[in-house]
Amino acid sequence: MNKMSFIKIIENDLKSIINEVGYELDDVVLSISNRPDLGDYQINDAMKLAKIYHTNPMEIANKIVTKLKEDKRFVNVNIAGSGFINLSFSNDFLVECMNKMIEDIYNNIDLQKSKTIVMDYGGANVAKALHVGHLRSANIGEALKRLANVLGVKTYADAHLGDWGRPIGLVMLELKKRHPDLPYFDPNFQGEYPVNSPINNDDLMEIYPYASSKANEDIEYMEEARAMTASFQNNDRGLMALWHHIMNVSKADIKRIYDRLNTTFEIWNGESDAAKYIPELIDILEKQKLVKLSEGAKIVELKTENDDHEIPPLLLVKSNGTASYQTTDLACILERVQNFNPDEIWYLTDARQALHFEQVFRAARLAHIVNDEIKLEFIPFGTVNGADGKPFKTRDGGVMTLEALLDLARDECKKKILPNISGQERMDIAEMVGVGAIKYADLIPYRTTDYIFDIAKFSDLEGKTAPYLLYSTIRMRSLLNKADLEKYPNNIIKTINNEYDRDIMINLMNLASVLTKAYDARSLNEIADYLYELTSSYNKFYAEYHILTETNEDLKTSWLALTNLVLTTNLKLLNILGINCPNKM
Repeated sequence: MNKMSFIKIIENDLKSIINEVGYELDDVVLSISNRPDLGDYQINDAMKLAKIYHTNPMEIANKIVTKLKEDKRFVNVNIAGSGFINLSFSNDFLVECMNKMIEDIYNNIDLQKSKTIVMDYGGANVAKALHVGHLRSANIGEALKRLANVLGVKTYADAHLGDWGRPIGLVMLELKKRHPDLPYFDPNFQGEYPVNSPINNDDLMEIYPYASSKANEDIEYMEEARAMTASFQNNDRGLMALWHHIMNVSKADIKRIYDRLNTTFEIWNGESDAAKYIPELIDILEKQKLVKLSEGAKIVELKTENDDHEIPPLLLVKSNGTASYQTTDLACILERVQNFNPDEIWYLTDARQALHFEQVFRAARLAHIVNDEIKLEFIPFGTVNGADGKPFKTRDGGVMTLEALLDLARDECKKKILPNISGQERMDIAEMVGVGAIKYADLIPYRTTDYIFDIAKFSDLEGKTAPYLLYSTIRMRSLLNKADLEKYPNNIIKTINNEYDRDIMINLMNLASVLTKAYDARSLNEIADYLYELTSSYNKFYAEYHILTETNEDLKTSWLALTNLVLTTNLKLLNILGINCPNKM
């Protein structure tokens, strides 16, 4: 498997060519031209070299161009402005590269250095419904994981369930008030607790909002919930049995929703798993004399004299003896380092969590829980908003559940499917396209950008949407099926006929740089845009030429091979984005 893309090989060769004519650069970047009338690519290094060598940039550019014209891979080599070098690839070189991609798409992908990353992009709270706020972490995290895997990086994604905090205590308290005779609340009960859960997911979806709302209005109720939370965190036998029931019921429903969203996790741990490491964590911190008492609580001071903003202390243990959210996250780092020995740990949450993770990361380094080689990275994202620019809500003003959002997209996309597709098949395709519509719309903006949720726009068959991409991809597959590829066993490109198929090939040449840029930026907008550009370039070609009725066999073979390569690339990119492609729509 080649670990260097075509463009990267060219850039290395350009560096050698520049060295041959008497100049040295650490790196040469072959940029996509902003003047396609002058060439497909440009080299902007002559000006940089002119400053280093105190020479006229045109003199440097002329020396480089003279050498480039000797290389048969390049055509139309010219100089524009004060030393911008433009060039295009020869048709023969493009055909050679495309056929290598047909052999193995990895011939045009730059792999990352071998490493292991633990990724945290779940954060669903047990006993609560997944809502719109969970959408972006799931989408961006899943796509980044798939991208990292394509680039040769080993990953472990952790759902990191919120299963150890006050929401559980609230549910237990309200259940006790409604059913005080349940054995879980009897401190004298000595028997075996029931195998069947006393609560189902529908109960949880009703009880938690009720209990949460009541706690906000009733101070005594809130104090009871805090006491209940402390009791089960201190391993009260009955409450722990009840906790397991709540966990099993809620986790099954959380998995079901994540499955609909094509979001997967290798690890289904929660805060409770990290909580097991808290005694060891506190021991580490106390031995290093980092723990201080403050108004009955235990804290860790984090500020330094070089800070340009306020860094509050990390709250380790609250005055009531319970661990804070910061503490479980810090313990979770200890757990992950011990269990997975990662090179990096990535956290994906909305931008409002920035200070929290700055505190946790500082404490982890201060306590030497992670060494200097382990990278801790917070990857923030913006919010999904309604037409009013505020966080997306239901029509009655409530927070929309993630399942309701998926249903909304499915029902809207069902209108776009051919009328002859009916029954369960129609629902399955609508589900696939609807999920794709949401995911693609969510990944188009740079991740820190807020965006307006508009399902009518996102489900349109025209424009930069998943339905447009899926319909186009299905059409490529259909064309190849009609062509009966068994009659064309040599799946290679033999010739370039026109600007349309050439444009497709130039787009395909840029695959590796797009994937690398997306990985480096931790954002999928590069891939989403590229997928649209590649598909659009193919659709222009498709509209101009009748592939199946072409009488020139070399040309027909080339066009079918190119179609197959675009199809393969589209499916690879859609898969990275977590979007499944139906067979028809």
